[in-house]
Amino acid sequence: QVQLVESGGGLVQAGGSLRVSCAASGLTFSLYNMGWFRQAPGKEREFVAGIRWSGGTTYYADSVKGRFTISRDDAKNTVYLQMESLKPEDTGVYYCAADPIANSWPPQRYRYWGQGTQVTVSS
Repeated sequence: QVQLVESGGGLVQAGGSLRVSCAASGLTFSLYNMGWFRQAPGKEREFVAGIRWSGGTTYYADSVKGRFTISRDDAKNTVYLQMESLKPEDTGVYYCAADPIANSWPPQRYRYWGQGTQVTVSS
């Protein structure tokens, strides 16, 4: 079955950097568009960044544009989110998601989800 396993979360001070990873299995990774979402306490889950199957197209939420970078390594079946200049409002559980390329771009609804990794940014 499809599994998405996030890792790399933790506690970091404001202004710091962190990279979270998502390892995928049970699917042909290169045929999936990938995304990162986050959910802060008491808030709805929100989109953070997405990357197309070819890796050539990325898009970001306005709140993270210029600070976060999404990338993928198809040889490792892994998608990354590099986060720079972190702010306390970036705190939340970060989820990766996968959607088949047969569906629309950008995905309206991702098919598969990971369990999430906690990122906490202290002020």
